[in-house]
Amino acid sequence: MKDVFSIKEAIQKIEYFCAYQERCHEEVVSKLRTMKMDSDERDQIMVHLIGDNFLNEERFACSFARGKHRIKHWGKIRIVNELKFKNISQTLINIALKEITTEEYLETFHTLAERHWEFIQEKNTLKKRKKFCDYMLRRGFESNLVYDKVKELESSGQ
Repeated sequence: MKDVFSIKEAIQKIEYFCAYQERCHEEVVSKLRTMKMDSDERDQIMVHLIGDNFLNEERFACSFARGKHRIKHWGKIRIVNELKFKNISQTLINIALKEITTEEYLETFHTLAERHWEFIQEKNTLKKRKKFCDYMLRRGFESNLVYDKVKELESSGQ
């Protein structure tokens, strides 16, 4: 990789970077820093990317929320935390969460919970409960959902 980029070269490279997959501002600024662009150049490039719709935080947040839920089966808590970590505003986070319908969310939750409950090879009931709850909470599902589900799974004798 060469060390010095002209603004034009940097824009071309970053447009490709943004076209490949949705990016948040944080990722693009970080990439521009690795390309050794100074702050005026970074600002100029960011304005260009936003103006030409290569960069759109709302689109990024919505795509992120949908993808992480549908593909990685993350719960809302984990999605919110990851978006906050990427400096996405609370307003955009709220919009992004609307991408996941309640029906879809609960269906994913129940499918994942039942699959994981079956997967745990623990004989000791307390240890199995703990492993199950830890896993589901790490995935970012709400504790009330997790605790209700573990009671349901235990009582159904699965």
